[in-house]
Amino acid sequence: MSDLILMKGNEAVGEAAIRANCRYFFGYPITPQTEVLEYLARRLPEEGGAYVQAESEVSAINMVFGAAAAGARVMTASSSPGISLMQEGISYIASAELPAVIVNVMRGSPGLGGIHPSQADYFQSVKGGGHGDYKLIVLAPSSVQELIDHTILAFDLAEKYRTPVVLFGDGMMGQMMEPVVLPETSSSLVERPWATTGMMDRDKPNIIHTLYLPADDLEQHVKRLFEKYKLIEQTEPRYTSLFTEDADILVVAYGIVSRVARAAVEMAREQGIKAGLFRPVTLWPFPYQALREAAAKTKLVITAEISMGQMIEDVQLALGDKPVELFNRIGLVPTPDEIYEFIARRAGEVL
Repeated sequence: MSDLILMKGNEAVGEAAIRANCRYFFGYPITPQTEVLEYLARRLPEEGGAYVQAESEVSAINMVFGAAAAGARVMTASSSPGISLMQEGISYIASAELPAVIVNVMRGSPGLGGIHPSQADYFQSVKGGGHGDYKLIVLAPSSVQELIDHTILAFDLAEKYRTPVVLFGDGMMGQMMEPVVLPETSSSLVERPWATTGMMDRDKPNIIHTLYLPADDLEQHVKRLFEKYKLIEQTEPRYTSLFTEDADILVVAYGIVSRVARAAVEMAREQGIKAGLFRPVTLWPFPYQALREAAAKTKLVITAEISMGQMIEDVQLALGDKPVELFNRIGLVPTPDEIYEFIARRAGEVL
């Protein structure tokens, strides 16, 4: 077993990508994720890979498209405004059914906002972001160790389903340091018979494109994509839960906020309040059925977010008429005391 080492979140993402056999990275610096680029600029050449600082995020995502089409394991990373610039390219990658990993270390928005932690890009990645009918797998780690584990998982899911996968971090997780265990480098090789690697032993060249001029061809293509998405929805929802068996009040939170919410729920339990925690790990596919089961006996559900309320819409969609309220901060990770006080105040009103 590997030893514990201390790593910053952004650097941990870079090392995890290398250990997942990613050898190509294209990106453009933006705070608070620039250390991902800096780390890979040093490490990828040591591993026989290539790092390119593109002239813009638009260029970077199109370089990702090209490398993925050629069969490479490839990743990019950015932060909220940069991810916005990548949206057209992400739509192209999804349509072309190419495996790629996109890391978003979210910052406060809209506009330039600030470099503070945020969860306000939920709609952008979970509900589409770019043009057209497509979906992205979205993973929401809550620790530096999970940044590592989920980076590797992101590559595996991207390869399995030939689809882009988004790893959701934030300014807090990207910059904080925690002890982690690094896995061994994967030795598995994935066959890519669809890649544009030349004629080789094939009778016909592989052609990857996203243009479908006949309407019937476009309809057939999009419907096939959604057959794949339906399979992902059936097989890939991930979540964790705590104290949900007898909870009167259920807190739903993801990412860094879920760690704070866990402490608040434990404080509530110490004070005799039956609180529970439900944490979506995949934001798409969202674990609707698991949430419905966890909230079946609760009197109130609280979503805790660093946004004006985005995940809350999926929670409401899952739970129908059950009361759902929002606790939120903007640009700040809430404290356990703040969430506990909200739980205790609402408990006094509804229990």
